[in-house]
Amino acid sequence: MNWYLEALKKYATFSGRARRKEYWMFFLINISISIILSLSPIAIGAVGGVLYFIYVIAMIIPGLALAVRRLQDQGKEWTWIFIGLVPFIGGIWLLVLMCTEGSQGENKFGLDPKDNFSDVDVLDA
Repeated sequence: MNWYLEALKKYATFSGRARRKEYWMFFLINISISIILSLSPIAIGAVGGVLYFIYVIAMIIPGLALAVRRLQDQGKEWTWIFIGLVPFIGGIWLLVLMCTEGSQGENKFGLDPKDNFSDVDVLDA
């Protein structure tokens, strides 16, 4: 859940880099919430549909920002996001890019996010 909240804290931050884990944990939680909310109109009627619509609209910007930061982790410009618009192969190519490990060390978009050990649990033995 921390990865999801971290992405929301960087709501419209299109600069920097994002790890694969950050992207995919946000994606997983976002899809889970979307599925639950999409079923809510059955349970609570029209209010559930409105909640789902508001949530989907609210998640467009953080989702795009995180995808751009994920591409920048590999040293690619933000315009690579449009590769997903190419029929048939574009979506697959974008999926592969999102699954590919980022460049090691610093690149033109910032420091390697894996070098930040603040998210690693350290056990004192």
